[in-house]
Amino acid sequence: MKKVYYLKTCNTCTRILKELNLSSEFILQDIKTNPITVKQLEEMHALSGSYEALFSKRSKLYKEMDLKNQKLEERDYKHYILEHYTFLSRPVIIIDDSIFIGNSKKTVEAVKSKISTI
Repeated sequence: MKKVYYLKTCNTCTRILKELNLSSEFILQDIKTNPITVKQLEEMHALSGSYEALFSKRSKLYKEMDLKNQKLEERDYKHYILEHYTFLSRPVIIIDDSIFIGNSKKTVEAVKSKISTI
C-alpha cells in the first residue's frame, strides 16, 4: 500500500507533497474532507507502534485544551486523533510496511530514500 494522509489546507503538507513528487500509485487522503477511520488509525498504529507517535503536540487544540498538563495514555491519543483531524501529526506516509510521520527534514529525506528504492 502507498498512501498519504495529509491536510490540503496545510502549506507544509502541500510543500512536502510537491517536493516528493509522488507517483499516481499513491492514494492521497485529505483528512479534513475524508476523516480517518478507526481501521485506518489502527493500521497506522500497527506500523508506528504507538498512538502517541501519531499525535501532534503542536496542534492549536492541544494548547487550547491544555492537554500538555494532563497525563495522556495511548487510548487518549487514539481518542483525540479520531475526534479531530488536527491531532494527527502530518503528513503520514505509508509505503508498504514502512510509515513516515510528520514533516521534519529527516522524515522527508527518509521518504525520498524509500521511494528511490521502489
